Parts: sequence; structure tokens; C-alpha cells
Amino acid sequence: QVQLVEDGGGLVQPGGSLRLSCAASGRTSSTYAMGWLRQAPGREREFVAAISWSDGSTYYADSVKGRFTISRDNGKNTVTLQMNSLKPEDTAVYYCVADRRMARIATPANWGQGTQVTVSS
Repeated sequence: QVQLVEDGGGLVQPGGSLRLSCAASGRTSSTYAMGWLRQAPGREREFVAAISWSDGSTYYADSVKGRFTISRDNGKNTVTLQMNSLKPEDTAVYYCVADRRMARIATPANWGQGTQVTVSS
């Protein structure tokens, strides 16, 4: 099991930026693929971004490409999601997730508690 604790989130105006961070703990957490999913009220959960542990390969949903950047620090077992040019449709609860396999990152075994991101004027 991997424990995930998110930090960040909040209220921001359209066009603004926010940074989400996630700290992972657990014996093998540094070897897990990590990522972010989000869910807005009345909508299905969706994949946002992911990063591999081995070579740092990154993956993004089309809706956030060019605006969001995911990064990780394997030494500190942390992953960060830098969100720029935020839009109202980015409003959602964001979940930090981790799984042994990147192929399963959209249906992961490990979840954080979630953090609210609201984009509104």
C-alpha cells in the first residue's frame, strides 16, 4: 500500500495558476507510476496527467496539454502538478493516484483524499 497526501488547491480566477503537490509514503512508493485524476460534480472521473518512476515519461489529457505540467522528485517521493491558464472547466476535485503499472493509472490502486480546485471570477 502507498499512502498519498495532497496539498494545494483552492480558488483562482480564470487564467490564473495553482500548484498541487502530493507526498507518497510506503516501502516501494518511489517505484510507482504517479498521476492526477479529477472529478467535477455531475461528471465522470477523468485522467489528467501521469509520470513514470523509471524515466520520467509524462502523459497528459488533451484538455490540459500545454497548460499543466507534472513532475516528480523520486528522492522525496513527491509529485507536483503545475496548472497554468486555468479555465472554469478545470474546476473539480483533484486526486493524487499511484499504481505499480502506468497502464492502470486511470484505475489506480492507491488514492489520495482529494483537493478542491475552483476556477471562477
